[in-house]
Amino acid sequence: MKKLILVKFAPEIFLKGLNRGKFEKKLKDNIKNSIKDLDYEFVEDQGRWFISSDVMDKIIDKVKNVFGVMELCEVTQVEATLENIENQALLELDGNPAKTFKVETNRANKNFTPGSMDVSRKVGGHILRNNDSITVDVHNPECVINIEIRNMAYIYSKRIPAVRGLPYGMNGSTMLMLSGGIDSPVAGYMMARRGVELHAVYYHSHPYTSERAKDKVKQLTNILKEYTGKLTLYVVPFTEIQMQIIEKCREDELTIIMRRFMMRLACALAEKYGINSVTTGESIGQVASQTMEGLVVSDDVSDRPVFRPLIAMDKVDIIDVSRKIDTYETSILPYEDCCTIFVPKHPKTKPRLVEIIKSESVLDIDKLVEKAIEDMEIYR
Repeated sequence: MKKLILVKFAPEIFLKGLNRGKFEKKLKDNIKNSIKDLDYEFVEDQGRWFISSDVMDKIIDKVKNVFGVMELCEVTQVEATLENIENQALLELDGNPAKTFKVETNRANKNFTPGSMDVSRKVGGHILRNNDSITVDVHNPECVINIEIRNMAYIYSKRIPAVRGLPYGMNGSTMLMLSGGIDSPVAGYMMARRGVELHAVYYHSHPYTSERAKDKVKQLTNILKEYTGKLTLYVVPFTEIQMQIIEKCREDELTIIMRRFMMRLACALAEKYGINSVTTGESIGQVASQTMEGLVVSDDVSDRPVFRPLIAMDKVDIIDVSRKIDTYETSILPYEDCCTIFVPKHPKTKPRLVEIIKSESVLDIDKLVEKAIEDMEIYR
């Protein structure tokens, strides 16, 4: 008898056809990387993955945040005999207050007899004969005893949900525009959950935004790193650009021109480091610059795909996700970012591209972008 963790990966990976092996290998590598500092043994049995360790709780805490893992199960491994399976299934109910149960059997080892239905029936009968405080309920049981019969047999009832998604790093890369607010970390998480490798850029307006604002973004990056394993943060100085816009452009156009500069900088960094796309935390209509017209004008300066995973979500939905991934409490720390300073009283909500291009033509755009990237800080 041996205690193990069964790692179940997302069903979507099964649908990858001839590419399935690549996804499985990437997921396995990501799992091993997440627990590389812990003592463990990785075991495979007829397509199932198991982890053996003396620090089960630490293993679970790490692996449940690996994208592509659907759930973890605390299993007991026994020799594949009906008697062993019956006895362990009975022990699985020790200390469990459930009043109803059912047995589900998955028999991958077709040399094992009897068949799956008969195993479930025999195990259920054994439990009923030896435990008079519980009854069978096949439709809505309080406890499901799972039996997997492979080269060995595995019995479990405890299942721990994981983050699901696709293996991180399988679907290209993106430059996340990380503001320090609630939305952008959630956008980054959602892209990473689809297997997209994250890099992050933060626009820092010293001295109008404090060092605490920068530290807050570093904290958010570290939280996201718990899911991605690694994450590079580029801190781009933005003060000179904002001052030039304030001095030379119309006040009501300040926000949209600023957003265009942010997009230019994100694309320039993406080009410099070979990153495929840009991601923002924008949600349609949430603020003045996030109207349909505003998004069109912002995208005009992009040279690669711009992803907005929150585009149709409302604020309550976004906050729910931020609480789930533990970024919310950091995001609401009261340190202003460059998006919340110098906000015009009446920002233009329906900008016209031709007018914005004309307005910003008085700026030395290329020089400002080049200088900002030259002076940026990089945190790996």
